[in-house]
Amino acid sequence: MRSGTSIGANAFEAQNPHSKNDFINKIKIAAKELEETKYWLYLCKNSKTYPFNEKLELQIIEIGKIIYKILSTSLNKNQPI
Repeated sequence: MRSGTSIGANAFEAQNPHSKNDFINKIKIAAKELEETKYWLYLCKNSKTYPFNEKLELQIIEIGKIIYKILSTSLNKNQPI
């Protein structure tokens, strides 16, 4: 729960950056939290004692596509922010 909500918190914080580098840094942090969330979901999926929700797994995949597209576009030096 904590790592999953941190993705959104960092993405929201990136909406008011001090600079392009600040924006990219916040999105990178969101991407790291995304990977941590994927790890926890993996553990839940492969555990006999933890609950697992396939819908959450599908949602985190979609969020990942968005976060990594934002990061990829932002790292393109020709794109203003």
